Amino acid sequence: MESREKVVEIRNLEKSFGDLDVLKGVDLDLFREENLVVLGKSGSGKSVLIKIMVGLLKQDSGSMKVFGQEVAKLGKKELNELRLKIGFSFQNSALYDSMTVKENMEFPLVRNEKNLSRKEINMRIEELLDSVGLPQTINQMPSELSGGQKKRIGVARTLILKPEIMLYDEPTAGLDPITCRDINSLILEVRERYKTSSIVITHDLACAKQTGDRMAVLLDGQFKAVGTFEEVFPEATDERIKSFYDYNFINS
Repeated sequence: MESREKVVEIRNLEKSFGDLDVLKGVDLDLFREENLVVLGKSGSGKSVLIKIMVGLLKQDSGSMKVFGQEVAKLGKKELNELRLKIGFSFQNSALYDSMTVKENMEFPLVRNEKNLSRKEINMRIEELLDSVGLPQTINQMPSELSGGQKKRIGVARTLILKPEIMLYDEPTAGLDPITCRDINSLILEVRERYKTSSIVITHDLACAKQTGDRMAVLLDGQFKAVGTFEEVFPEATDERIKSFYDYNFINS
């Protein structure tokens, strides 16, 4: 793994809000074409980490490099260019209710790639809807879609700008087990087809096990365990990591 290119490199990252220390010296790497799962309870700092990665927050100390660039030192233009390389798949799919699927897909494209012809726009939308298995939804409204379909369309819309890094925020939240497996398979297909590097933020260990090359468990502001699923679970000696496993696989 070490010989592979690092697309994200985090070193000794610290972030506090008043008296609340959220990140306490975090170290982590994301390698090219890797799916890295970040696990942690609500409020553990997962979203803070992501916001620092895309320049929405600045760390107090330490380093956050994306594609070799220190994010905190980027100017507005460079930051916008970086953000176009990072796709964010939101937990609630973030589709505009008043727009059709096609209009939802088109929206980021016409804002960011002004030189595309109508034919090129239509081709890219059709290709991506096809890649998530939903070409028939092109003229539907979000209200006509199931939860799983909305997730898929949300992923397709994120991919429309051809990001190099995908960030998935709780991709299986609120979905039934069969649809969860479908979304997990889609995350793997996206990596295979579009050669993305991904960070998957989840509480769902079944999702983590199916999609992740490595797991990183965030507890008390630090990554307490990083490795493959088998390395982190189920032989964990740390009670907090063990309880994570038990909750997902034994008690549910």
